[in-house]
Amino acid sequence: MNKPNSDKSRLIIIGNGMVGHHLVEQLVESGATGSYRITVFGEERHPAYDRVHLSEYFAGRDAASLALSTADYYAEHGIELCLHEAVTGIDRDKGEVVTPQGRYAYDRLVLATGSYPFVPPIPGNDRPNCLVYRTLDDLDAIRAAAEHANTGVVVGGGLLGLEAANALRGLNLETAVVEFAPRLMPMQVDTEGGELLREKIEALGVQVLTGRATQHIEDGQASFHRMVFQDDKVLETDLIVFSAGIRPRDELARDCGLEMGERGGVVVDDHCLTSDPAILAVGEVAVWNNSVFGLVGPGYQMAKAAAATLTEGELTFQGADMSTKLKLMGVDVGSIGDAHGDRTPGARVFRYLDQIKQQYRKMVVSSDGKKLLGAMLVGDNSYYDTLMQYYDNGLALPDQPECLILPASEGGTPTLGADALPDTATLCSCHNVTKGAVCAAIDAGASDLGAVKAETKASTGCGGCAALLKSVVDHELEARGVEVDKSICEHFAHTRQALYSIVRVEGIRTFSELIEKHGSPDTRGLGCDICKPAVASILASCFNEPITDAAHVPLQDTNDTFMANMQKNGTYSVVPRIPGGEITSDKLVVLGQVAQKYHLYTKITGGQRIDLFGARLEDLPDIWSELIDAGFETGHAYGKSLRTVKSCVGSTWCRYGVQDSVGMAIHLENRYKGLRSPHKIKFAVSGCTRECAEAQSKDVGVIATENGWNLYVCGNGGMRPRHAELLATDLDDETLVKYIDRFLMFYVRTADRLQRTSVWRENLEGGLDYLKEVILDDSLGLGDELEAQMRSVIDSYECEWANAIKDPEKLKRFRSFVNDARPDPDIIVTEERGQLRPA
Repeated sequence: MNKPNSDKSRLIIIGNGMVGHHLVEQLVESGATGSYRITVFGEERHPAYDRVHLSEYFAGRDAASLALSTADYYAEHGIELCLHEAVTGIDRDKGEVVTPQGRYAYDRLVLATGSYPFVPPIPGNDRPNCLVYRTLDDLDAIRAAAEHANTGVVVGGGLLGLEAANALRGLNLETAVVEFAPRLMPMQVDTEGGELLREKIEALGVQVLTGRATQHIEDGQASFHRMVFQDDKVLETDLIVFSAGIRPRDELARDCGLEMGERGGVVVDDHCLTSDPAILAVGEVAVWNNSVFGLVGPGYQMAKAAAATLTEGELTFQGADMSTKLKLMGVDVGSIGDAHGDRTPGARVFRYLDQIKQQYRKMVVSSDGKKLLGAMLVGDNSYYDTLMQYYDNGLALPDQPECLILPASEGGTPTLGADALPDTATLCSCHNVTKGAVCAAIDAGASDLGAVKAETKASTGCGGCAALLKSVVDHELEARGVEVDKSICEHFAHTRQALYSIVRVEGIRTFSELIEKHGSPDTRGLGCDICKPAVASILASCFNEPITDAAHVPLQDTNDTFMANMQKNGTYSVVPRIPGGEITSDKLVVLGQVAQKYHLYTKITGGQRIDLFGARLEDLPDIWSELIDAGFETGHAYGKSLRTVKSCVGSTWCRYGVQDSVGMAIHLENRYKGLRSPHKIKFAVSGCTRECAEAQSKDVGVIATENGWNLYVCGNGGMRPRHAELLATDLDDETLVKYIDRFLMFYVRTADRLQRTSVWRENLEGGLDYLKEVILDDSLGLGDELEAQMRSVIDSYECEWANAIKDPEKLKRFRSFVNDARPDPDIIVTEERGQLRPA
């Protein structure tokens, strides 16, 4: 048994997860390390890490980037951190915990053991490649198993189940989700929301099987496993991940005789004390008022209460709201309060369902319609913050409550201004930060968002309150007479929009001239990684000079500098333009020959082009030359510019097509292919309302009608999907192009740096109605000017690959070493599925 080396009380914390680590932080901040000698046990080999973003481990993040702290932090504050050392018993009579390495005495003990994944008692659940999704080691095991698998099944369609399904999909497995309940996420969404969620998940290529109970798992015929369901139907798969819920890790508490909850977990009071006053419990192992809280926010609040108990403070745990705002596989899901409306007698319900945009919103209100009791969102969480404030702070609802979930075009008013929130409004539920605490931090000297976050810890948990926090901080700073600095960077006291106007009005054509005339006096010089690419984009948008000219090339990032996308092993990908996805057989042959000659990995992209990966820097000019000789040109895949115009086959081939979508797609791609913009732009043209080209998920979407074209704008897929909005209907070809000209140039003129059209639209005062006035009605009188600017861009287009290969000075950049013509020896490849990929 270890011996005390001071007069301090001995505090042991069992568990080094997110909540256990947060307790350590609270104790450090309160100065408790002066009165306690703290030892922390973690059974994992990794220090505390962010489980909320665990799925990002498969997207390239490593254990270090997910870590919440370091061993140095613990050592700096005199805290002993024992990793990979599981506590196997608690001897309450002797006041000791037991591990395989020895016995450790305690005066106070905290259980922060969390939970474990529940594996249903299905015969065969212990077969090889039957795994769980909980820890980094679990994820390593899943990744290793996936290397020899083609298919994967997740048992459980809740929050963690869909996270696991996304992980399997990211490992290139054909993925299915099996859920016992009749819908996905049954705790968070109702029948309508579950059906919409199912549609969106299936659209991503994941099979969804609900109402299925697995009876047993046996050897498969075509795959490793066969799952047999209650109706004798079967599903074969190579890999099974169980993610059917969690259970408290309460075996230590149970074995040492602490009072337990009816369904497991150790019972605690408001001070987080167990039935033994020397022992506390926090997080998912704790049962408070017959409830177990499975979210990080309530766990953090318990940690604060436990820290107060250990330091004789007054803070107690009074329960926590289980409202959640999630993005699962790119799909927004939100749940607030009594989302099902089954906990309050007399509750009334408002529902909004848009099956075209795939959005579902539901509000549960009191019988008199004055208070919000709960809400449910699927497909669009932009309404969440406003609804949460009404719910969390008991704000009186508007006279027409339905306006809170209706789109603005239908009379909705989905935003609640920062000035309307009371000081008691909770902005960050993870750290229980109120608007009043934010205001106090500002009054104490926090003069920007970063300082407020550092002072209050707001938005440092799950991050779901980031947008609301910024809104409140900006409003409160402005209310105090503090000018909110929206400068692009320290080198220019201007926004991106202001710099664009300066360049246009004064005809400035180089960065050096711009920074000399309009740079901040104290910081003039070479610029930075923020302002240089932004100015490069502005100059290209205005004058469309080659980005590789001597005056412009120092401003570009790596991809623009070499006109190809750098990959993780230092090679580049080459993407020639294939307008509308239409390509001749001769050109297909050339692509194959080039790929074969230069040992390139080939892949068909989502934008109907062919991507050639693995090109060495010194080979790029030769590859471009061969492609140009065959009639190709740069596809601008490396630039903040027009990428692709996707199309279906339209009336040329399809029996449902009503317009020539391929011809229109080619026309639009060739028209706008040289346009540089604040962010990348994607188009699509569908030949009928069946929408095979997915035009409503693009920055500019065109859908054929019997009478012409419908124009949609400001949609995007990716990290934050947004459906495009209908700008105009039944347009002829000429009017369609005119409106697109105006729309694109208005966006280029007024958007912020690196701002997608979707985000620009959401921040546009007046919304879609204002955009219609500007583009369709020419309310600002800018129509002719915007069209003229677009004509100038179109007239000055030149293929950037062709421009580079005809200039010997530019070609000098295409070598791995300045003083050596040899290729980069550090580029190592291996073969997979018949092609070369990075080793």
